[in-house]
Amino acid sequence: MDLDTKPLVVNFGPHHPSTHGVFRMRVILDGEVVVDLEPIFGYLHRGIEKLAEGRTYTQNIPFTDRMEYRVSMVNNFAYVLAVEKLAGIEVTERVEYLRVMFAELMRISSHLTAVGFLMQEMGAMGTPLLYMYREREKLLDLTDMVCGQRLTHNYMRIGGLSHDIPPEFLPAAKRFVREMPGFIDEYDQLLKDNEIVLARTKGVGILPVDMAINNSCSGPMLRASGVPWDIRKADPYSVYDRFDFDIPIGTVGDVYDRYRVRIEEMRQSVRILEQVLDQIPPGEVCAKAPNLLRPPKGEAYAHIEAGTGELGYYLVSDGSIAPYRFRVRSPELLNLAVLREISIGWKVGDLVVILGSIDINLGEVDR
Repeated sequence: MDLDTKPLVVNFGPHHPSTHGVFRMRVILDGEVVVDLEPIFGYLHRGIEKLAEGRTYTQNIPFTDRMEYRVSMVNNFAYVLAVEKLAGIEVTERVEYLRVMFAELMRISSHLTAVGFLMQEMGAMGTPLLYMYREREKLLDLTDMVCGQRLTHNYMRIGGLSHDIPPEFLPAAKRFVREMPGFIDEYDQLLKDNEIVLARTKGVGILPVDMAINNSCSGPMLRASGVPWDIRKADPYSVYDRFDFDIPIGTVGDVYDRYRVRIEEMRQSVRILEQVLDQIPPGEVCAKAPNLLRPPKGEAYAHIEAGTGELGYYLVSDGSIAPYRFRVRSPELLNLAVLREISIGWKVGDLVVILGSIDINLGEVDR
């Protein structure tokens, strides 16, 4: 007897634990197998880009904190680079080194969060995430020490920083950098060859190279598919061209490769931080630009390698104190665009892990 079965439509989100916030997946299932998927976002849209066009260039810095708020200094960095490029402002050597230092500390924080939650989505309820949050807590202590904030930092300024680092910061940062390789080794001991991790990630959610490139994926998503593209090397900004580091890449482009690339990138961030801490020059850090900055008419685009990929800010000036156009190139939105293609054919449990391997924050996706 033939049974007449119909596909089942299931909504994950917008407040489902597996959707990383206010994100919704409309999934069509044949039993447990994903037949089709429609990603739906916009529930956290706050109109930041439009709001920014009614505020001064300096007043917009806190807006950037509210996008990828897990690593808000990275958004500060990309935005002030764009404004400085637009206005022709140069910063001191000390500012350049301190910005790179905080960018790499934020990268480690981003990857700790991504890997910790990925393991939790495989069913490891607590231990890996808490191990990684143990180190992330130290990073939050460092940002608290320098700017009094643990989440939305509002630290960088157009032309510099809001203030210099305190005397106790460098010893604490050097201690963290000295200890971090041992903790990364500990993560590898727990996870790298864990049979459950291998079973849930190897060959799952493969992102082919051509699909990654054609969808403008970037960051660990792109590099896990075997493309050695990193803005820090491909289009060096700040003082990244002075440091020696490698670009970890994957070979398959599956969930496992995306996890491994993030782990290896933390090691490379530690390498960069060691060099930065040895070379930080003295000098001024306070912003030289006026609060009511009026860049000449024109446009500028600045991009950096954020923890999740290429983060860019496009600004248009009409000569006034506020940008005529304020546009953000969000790496997480573009990385999310391939979710449907890499999920079809996998089961519901795999779908949760595939989404986790993309590492999205709806604060940046929706803006």
